[in-house]
Amino acid sequence: MKKLSLLVVALVSAAVIGSSAFAAGGHGAVVDQVHMNMSDKASLQNGAKIFVNYCLSCHSAQYSRYNRVAKDLDIPLWQLKENLMFTTEKEGDLMKTTMPAENAKAWFGVAPPDLSLVARVRSPDWIYTYLRAFYIDESSPSGWNNSLFENVAMPHAMYELQGVQKIVGKVDADSHGAIDAHASSDAVGDHKVVGDTIFELSHPGKLTPVEFDKSMTDLTTFLSYMAEPAQLQRKTIGVYTIAFLIILLILCILLKKEYWRDVH
Repeated sequence: MKKLSLLVVALVSAAVIGSSAFAAGGHGAVVDQVHMNMSDKASLQNGAKIFVNYCLSCHSAQYSRYNRVAKDLDIPLWQLKENLMFTTEKEGDLMKTTMPAENAKAWFGVAPPDLSLVARVRSPDWIYTYLRAFYIDESSPSGWNNSLFENVAMPHAMYELQGVQKIVGKVDADSHGAIDAHASSDAVGDHKVVGDTIFELSHPGKLTPVEFDKSMTDLTTFLSYMAEPAQLQRKTIGVYTIAFLIILLILCILLKKEYWRDVH
C-alpha cells in the first residue's frame, strides 16, 4: 500500500512538472497565458480574416479547406468569396499560399512552414506570446527579431497593426513564471511586458496595445481551431453524451430497485 501511494505521488508530481513546462512553452521560455473561447464564432471569424490577410501570403494551411472553414465558422459563402478568397481559388480548395517554396527560401533563408498544425506543435500560449514579441532589430536581415524566438527569419507581418516596439529590459523569469495575458496587456508606465521581456512602443500602429492583443487572441483561437476542427463539435457532443449517461444511470438505478423490490 505504501509503494502504491508513493507511485501515485510520483505520477502526480511528474504531471504537474510536465504541465508547467508545457505552459512555459518548453526550454524554460516564459509565455503569456491566452484566454480563448472556442465557441466564440466572432473571435474565430476575426482570426480567419487576420490569417488570410496577413499569414496566408507566405504560410499555407494545406490541411484546411475554404468551404469547411466557412461552414464551421458560420461564414456565408458569398462573404467567403468576397473577403477570404482573393485569387482564383475555389470553395473546396485547400488553403495554400501562392508563394513558391524556392522563392521563399531565397528571400527568407528558409521556406515558411505550414500552419495547419502549429497549435499542436506549439502551445496556444506560445503562439500568442510569439505574435506579440516582435521588435525592431537593425542587425537582423529583415530588420525585425522576436524575443521568444531569437534570430527568427520571419519579419513582423503585422507591424502596421501593432506598431514598432523595442526592447528596454527583461523581467525575472524565475519569479514570474507564466505571466497572465490580462496583466501583460496593460502597460507599465510607457512599457509593456510580453513573456519575460519589457517593450516600449516607439511608433504606434493602427490598433491600441489592448486591441492588438485581442486580435492576436482571435488569431491564436483560429490556429487552434485549424489544428483540430472537430473540437467545435466534439465538445458539444461530449456534453450531450455525459447528460445521456447520467439519465441512463438514473433509469438503471430505478430499474434495479423495481427488480429487487419483492426480494427486499
